[in-house]
Amino acid sequence: MTRGPRPNIVPGSSQVEIGKPPSWLGREAKREWRRVATILNQRNTITAGDLGILESYCSAIGMMREAQRLLNRDGLLLGGKKHPAIGTMNAAQTTARLAANELGLTPVSRSRPAIRGSNQDDDDLFAS
Repeated sequence: MTRGPRPNIVPGSSQVEIGKPPSWLGREAKREWRRVATILNQRNTITAGDLGILESYCSAIGMMREAQRLLNRDGLLLGGKKHPAIGTMNAAQTTARLAANELGLTPVSRSRPAIRGSNQDDDDLFAS
């Protein structure tokens, strides 16, 4: 199965300034929002369409930190069984990692070259 070309993200095109975090986010999620907003605003590549991914990322980070707090308090076992927060934390980590990749917040996602010609066929991209 071949993948289509990645979108052409040009700094300064339809970008938005990331403001205050949404009021519905929890304390830890808001803290993460403020932390990454600084980074993303400096890069100048976030559009209004990306704000939902940013919300998902921050919400997942907040959930992951809360689950870790519960595990620190209660231990890995609760009533002789695996603590339910372990599953919550694993799911939140997966969501955070995927969203961070989409936002360019991981080393691997920052190292990928952007494909400038978004109208090229897949075959054109690999032609020698």
